[in-house]
Amino acid sequence: MIVRTLDDITDTDADIKTPNWRSKRIVLSKDKVGFSLHETTVYAGTVNDFWYANHYEAVFIVEGEGEITNKATGETHQLRPGSMYLLNEYDKHQLRPKTDIKAVCVFNPPITGREVHDENGVYPLVIEDE
Repeated sequence: MIVRTLDDITDTDADIKTPNWRSKRIVLSKDKVGFSLHETTVYAGTVNDFWYANHYEAVFIVEGEGEITNKATGETHQLRPGSMYLLNEYDKHQLRPKTDIKAVCVFNPPITGREVHDENGVYPLVIEDE
């Protein structure tokens, strides 16, 4: 059994901070459970272009409001607490928070924590060493 708190992760190498967002990576591939789990805050007024070409991601909004646009179709959805979106087709998307958005995110395959978004918003597929 693994038990962690956000306090255990805050200001460690599992707490990733950028000008647009902060991601506390609670479960990573090294935990060997087939997914990773993050608490992510995306800051109000930012424009965030992402494309997880190698990962599926499910996002559950806990706090805040904003919108997400599917860049392939142009379809835009409003986000608020209780909303969920699933990037089940490696969807290119743009996230625009109106207020800070706090979300719980699950990635499959799991991330290692060493990934960095490239110029297209993509995480590379990094496999944890055995």
